[in-house]
Amino acid sequence: QVQLVESGGGLVQAGGSLRLSCAASGSIFSINDMCWHRQAPGKQRELVAKITTGGRTNYADSVKDRFTISRDNAKNTIYLQMNSLKPEDTAVYYCYADVVSRIIPNIYRNDYWGQGTQVTVSS
Repeated sequence: QVQLVESGGGLVQAGGSLRLSCAASGSIFSINDMCWHRQAPGKQRELVAKITTGGRTNYADSVKDRFTISRDNAKNTIYLQMNSLKPEDTAVYYCYADVVSRIIPNIYRNDYWGQGTQVTVSS
């Protein structure tokens, strides 16, 4: 089993900054893509940012130039630095990981999600 634990959410005024962290632990052989998604009340969950093992990144248009995703492979951890926050960034932010586990002689690949962390931006 693999667990993803997010931290760093909270309440911030518009224009402020927050940094989210997501640490993966458990039966991990390797991790492929890791992502941050978010879900606002009454809306569908959307991809915010993605980072590959090699550090290649992709962002939603709504957060480009404001958010930065980074990764520490040695710690199985990703981060999301969020600057110039807007009220429309208010949502529950979820961490996702594409994880490979190895229980000899088998290899398993599964998707895992964190429990979510609330980000609230006041105007």
